[in-house]
Amino acid sequence: MRGVVLPGEVTQELWVRDGVFQDGPVSGAETLTDEGWILPGLVDAHCHVGIRYGGGHENPDGARWQAKTEARAGVLLARDAGAPVPTRFLDGEPGLPRIIRAGRHIAAPKRYIRDLGVDLDDEADLPGEVRRQAQSGDGWVKIVGDWIDREVGDLTPLWSDVVLKEAIAAAHDEGARVTAHVFGSDALPGLLAAGIDCIEHGTGLTEETIEFMARNQIALVPTLINIENFPEIADSAARFPMYADHMRALHARGDATISAAIDAGVHVYTGTDAGGMIEHGRIVDEIASLVRVGMTAEDAIAAGSWGARSWLGAVQNYMPGERADFVVYREDPRVNLDTLRDPVRVVCAGKVVA
Repeated sequence: MRGVVLPGEVTQELWVRDGVFQDGPVSGAETLTDEGWILPGLVDAHCHVGIRYGGGHENPDGARWQAKTEARAGVLLARDAGAPVPTRFLDGEPGLPRIIRAGRHIAAPKRYIRDLGVDLDDEADLPGEVRRQAQSGDGWVKIVGDWIDREVGDLTPLWSDVVLKEAIAAAHDEGARVTAHVFGSDALPGLLAAGIDCIEHGTGLTEETIEFMARNQIALVPTLINIENFPEIADSAARFPMYADHMRALHARGDATISAAIDAGVHVYTGTDAGGMIEHGRIVDEIASLVRVGMTAEDAIAAGSWGARSWLGAVQNYMPGERADFVVYREDPRVNLDTLRDPVRVVCAGKVVA
């Protein structure tokens, strides 16, 4: 391959054999492209390989199809932010993205989607469960920070501040980072003060919590294309009018909230929340949504490519022996964002998948 390797401006030649980059020319190599712009693959930092679109557990063939769909869209690295089924059997299959797993969601009984997470009857068990998920995952743990409390009729936090601090410390002791599902505002102060590493969705962020995240370099994955579903969620919850009104209000200020976080310097990355209410393969829609709320095209592409890879610890330098993941485009996507929807080649672990 020959092209401009982004984010730089220099035309380079890349050589691949047996799924990894090689040093210098490879005898008998086939030329895939001799011009274009090359990205190290797109990143979906919040997806769910193993949750069926529309809800429920996915079977192995369905999980494989989901991973293939992501690869064809140019996603060559995914952080699976909670899955109810094991998917490590996908790791050895050619042409599938690298998946960084956060284990299963950790929630309380009747405080999350049924059967998707691990439900703890006693919050005192949270540190131990976090430790177990950290040991079985790939450096991440996912906590459900808030959800509807049917007795209250609105979003409320699931955990006390004291147990959150113990749980996040347990994850860090295992070398893992912690992220949390949070829609509203009330759960955020306790999670942030406990030392959490990332917030998912973040529609309830305030000026104070945004400033705290920026100052402490706590990342945000807003899943903007999933926030678009909030009115539908509200409509389906008519018997909880306070919750429904709350979800509509969060949706109404969602763009302004994420824009304020970007302006404040919070590190924001792309995630679609694919699985459940969002179909797989929509990462370019999420990148475009970040531009809509105020990111430059180059910053949004970085948030969905080289920047996200660096944050997840998967920097690609195209060095000999590295897994050969890259996407080639006809035009510079920083100039024409729509070119991300029409790649010339998608190469996943050295295999052309699109």
